[in-house]
Amino acid sequence: MWTIENRGRYDRSKLRYPSDLTDAEWALINPSIPAAKSGGNKRHVNEREIVNGILYILSTGCQWAALPKDLPARSTVNFYFQRWTDDRTLANIHHSLYVQCREQAGRQASPTAAIIDSQSVRSAGKRGRRIDPSGYDAGKKIKGKKRHIIVDPQDLLMSAIIHAADIQDRDGGVMLMSTMFGLFPFLLKLYADGGYQGPKFQQGMAAVCRRINVEIVKRSDVGKFVVLPKRWIVERSIAWLNRCRRLAKDWECLNRSALAFLNWASVRLMVRKLCQTTL
Repeated sequence: MWTIENRGRYDRSKLRYPSDLTDAEWALINPSIPAAKSGGNKRHVNEREIVNGILYILSTGCQWAALPKDLPARSTVNFYFQRWTDDRTLANIHHSLYVQCREQAGRQASPTAAIIDSQSVRSAGKRGRRIDPSGYDAGKKIKGKKRHIIVDPQDLLMSAIIHAADIQDRDGGVMLMSTMFGLFPFLLKLYADGGYQGPKFQQGMAAVCRRINVEIVKRSDVGKFVVLPKRWIVERSIAWLNRCRRLAKDWECLNRSALAFLNWASVRLMVRKLCQTTL
């Protein structure tokens, strides 16, 4: 929590850009960056500057062409952005930081409970055959994509998928849970809102995650705002992720790129969480 006393922990005014990594933050990410392939010319790219370029795009929401000249060329940053997504370097970075955050909090690497939710995001104007299709969320009245995420009680992102907004939560939830097979073996409890209730979601969960018990946290009948148990955790996590302006709208043509930026936003949160407590 930000207070006057610990203000120095959040001060990034001495950095070139507020999105740049500090030495301590880079030390957490660097071990997961793969070395250059053997043979051929040596790698002349500074990997730290590549990550700084990705985080600059993520934090400011600017176009790739607007990347500052003192960062690597936009083609180079975009190349490594795509490469680290395809070869699962980003997934390895995220999982390594996730385990460290859990250990720092005195928890086991695999949580026993999690919370699931989705966020409909309006798509920017884009068209073409090579663009992943969007959909219309009739409940939110939004044409675009859905970010389906699952977080643990420590606010940490465990997994996520991106799909069209017209896919209902109960269907997208099963798709999301199917991507976590074997990743969190101790997970036994899943909290969800009313959009996941019904036999269809229960049947899907029985097929992909039979051991997990689903608890639906319904809205209160009281006509005023009430903080709902457990659900506020995932809603706060979504709010924290949305501080990155690249996530304000769905700017990406491909779902995998949108998911990569979402995971980088989670990486950004975790490295700062790990480093702020050590100052």
